[in-house]
Amino acid sequence: MKNSARLILIAGGTCSGKTTIAKAIDRRLQDLKTVIISHDNYYKDLKHLSLQERGKVNFDHPDSIDKEYLMQDIHAMMAGKAVNVPDYDFVTHSRKEGKLCIAEADVIILEGIFALYYSELIELSDLKIFVDTDADTRLSRRISRDIIERGRDLEGVLDQYMTTVKPSHAAFIEPSKKNADVIIPGDKEFDKVLYMLNGYLLYELVSKTRKS
Repeated sequence: MKNSARLILIAGGTCSGKTTIAKAIDRRLQDLKTVIISHDNYYKDLKHLSLQERGKVNFDHPDSIDKEYLMQDIHAMMAGKAVNVPDYDFVTHSRKEGKLCIAEADVIILEGIFALYYSELIELSDLKIFVDTDADTRLSRRISRDIIERGRDLEGVLDQYMTTVKPSHAAFIEPSKKNADVIIPGDKEFDKVLYMLNGYLLYELVSKTRKS
């Protein structure tokens, strides 16, 4: 069994560009087995609730994530063990068995709005990134995503944003920025920032992983 994999955390507000940054980093680590996962896959399973009750849950609160399940899988992945990452259905708000199986990864990139909130994750990480994007840009992206990908209507998206997303961002996500090693502007060209990080990505992650 190999030594512990490297863990990169990428946080930021809803639709800030976390996945885009994760994929950009992945492309710079071609010599390593890198996997990208989202903590969205680890939302608590709400099958026991009615559809109406599920719709009332605040998915922008840290308690909405099954942290114990997430940490269990992260520890297993970092130890090189095989893990089946669950899927989450945002239409029915239910968790199901996923198709992504991870084993023997060199670098794990975990992205999500609470990636820099949980102290347990921060202690395990090698690099912590916060994607800082203008609120109007994030709202515009969220409207497009939720309507096109999740079958929501505009009124519902805006109501959820004002009721839970915006206040939760101020209470939990924005303060987690202080835990970041690097803050990247998600609404601007970020290639220069990643270029500056390239030395770390290639030396700290590639070299040290090869030695472990």
